[in-house]
Amino acid sequence: MYPRRRWAVVFGAILLVGVVEALSDTLLDAVLPFPFDTLVVLGVVATVAIVAAWYAFRIIDRLTSDLIHRHQALKSRNAALRAVYNVSLAVSGQADPDETLADIVEHARRLLRVDAALLALQGPEDEVRLRASSASPGVLLDGTGGATGGPPGASPATPNGGSSSDLSRYLAPGYAIRLEAPVGHGETRVGSIGLATALPRRFSAADLETLSALATQVGLALEAARLRDELRALAVQGERERIAREMHDGMAQVLGYVNTKSQAVEELLAAGRVAEAGKQMAELAAVARSLYVDVREAILSLSPPVLPERGLAAALEEYAARFAESSKMAVRFRASPEASNLSLAPEVGAEMFGVAREALTNIRKHAYAQRVTIGLAVEGTEVLLRIADDGVGFDSKRAGSEPERWPHFGLAGMRERAEAVGGRIEWRSQPGSGSTVELRVPVVPGRDGGGVPPSGPPDGAIRRAARHQAVQSPVPNHSEAD
Repeated sequence: MYPRRRWAVVFGAILLVGVVEALSDTLLDAVLPFPFDTLVVLGVVATVAIVAAWYAFRIIDRLTSDLIHRHQALKSRNAALRAVYNVSLAVSGQADPDETLADIVEHARRLLRVDAALLALQGPEDEVRLRASSASPGVLLDGTGGATGGPPGASPATPNGGSSSDLSRYLAPGYAIRLEAPVGHGETRVGSIGLATALPRRFSAADLETLSALATQVGLALEAARLRDELRALAVQGERERIAREMHDGMAQVLGYVNTKSQAVEELLAAGRVAEAGKQMAELAAVARSLYVDVREAILSLSPPVLPERGLAAALEEYAARFAESSKMAVRFRASPEASNLSLAPEVGAEMFGVAREALTNIRKHAYAQRVTIGLAVEGTEVLLRIADDGVGFDSKRAGSEPERWPHFGLAGMRERAEAVGGRIEWRSQPGSGSTVELRVPVVPGRDGGGVPPSGPPDGAIRRAARHQAVQSPVPNHSEAD
């Protein structure tokens, strides 16, 4: 309909000009002499042109204004989405929860252009407390406009079930909460985030959507913090149980053996059997040296094995030198140039280092080996860790197919470490011919020749923590048969 009207106006203007021109050549020539007839024609044409131009400019101005308004709305929406995205990165990156909440309220105040943004959450006794705030100077009751914390002049808590007045009570006179969104943790409301201004303001649906998205991020940050605390508690409990288990299986048994030998030495000396007592003392000395090695390895296992700035190759090389010194074995470590420059995620490096440490511990205790070779290389899209020895060997087919039947060597724990980072582990050995353990973990080549771990299953580490095994705890493994 509207296009027809526009064209009707155009054709009407052309027709009017044509009629005037025709009249100027007939009737107007008899009534108006030259140049008056020409002036009449020019006046009509000018009037038609001015009216058409006014109408066209009015439409253009209206379209321009609409485009500018839409552009500003898109810019505001893009800024809101970018802010929500940055906050989600902070949450997924497991940043400090207090810093994350402070960033959320700061983004809310800047994006929605208000005088203050406040976040109140329920406390441990269901009381509502101000958790974070961002405000201009003089907006809060304490007059600071600080980024976090509640104003000291206000009552710190209100009973559960309050409304926006719970947030308004932290504001100076003249300011009020104009828009508020609930904060949920699961399906339970645990607080609210509100926006305050001095003058009444009408918020759009996009503003409410932005505030709701930020409130959702608050809930995600709280949930991430809770999961981190639970996982940390499980890891601490697992580490305590591991240390207790190692002390019971290692140190406690050895100390019991030392006590028995000491009593035997006392009886032999009392009986004058000095030579036999000397043999018993030599055995005690050998046991003491073995216990010293065990204690030293237990102490080393309590420190982070692979620091990001060092890399897996450097950590393995250093540990191999320490292992050679304590075990009196010939240990050779080799890493290809690609493996030396490989960049792995901390959890991947920790699990691979744990497998190597557990394998070496088993070699020292059970293999009766003289030489050990440790290799680290990159083969295609995998990083390969190979540990070989010249010890007594074992039946790798039984150990590989029935790792649960070899609990003393922790083969199930080694396999679990490999699966936690999306890798696979394999043992190759025969009785009397030494043994080899190979761990392969997939990596994606990076721009600098390094690599990053693929999006493998992170639930492996969580599952091990839930089973009370710390992420970096050495589980006895690899393999030689007794």
